[in-house]
Amino acid sequence: MEHPTESSLGDDGTACVAVLGEIDFTNADEVAQALRDAVADWSPPELRVDLRAATFIDSTGLGALIEGYRAAAEHDARFVVTNPSPSFRQVLTVTGLCDLFGMSAADGRAEQDESVSAAGA
Repeated sequence: MEHPTESSLGDDGTACVAVLGEIDFTNADEVAQALRDAVADWSPPELRVDLRAATFIDSTGLGALIEGYRAAAEHDARFVVTNPSPSFRQVLTVTGLCDLFGMSAADGRAEQDESVSAAGA
């Protein structure tokens, strides 16, 4: 089975964990562990979770992200979720997790506006 994450440390000390494919009950624990490991191993000022390559995230995957947030908070690191799909961003908005995950509803509107502007140019 492939790993559901890829972790890297940026030149600025930011840890990035990219989520790959589907995150569900079969691998959510592995995702949560990757997030905890990134914080424990690197003590970054910011833990960034990149969802660009995530194709599906269920409630256990959401729980894994919350565990990552808790791990980051325990180490005084900022926790930021980036590149969620529009449908997952909506889930985060409805559940009230956008602010907790370093996002705001306005961010999504701005991204959509930029996409429309770029497409229309």
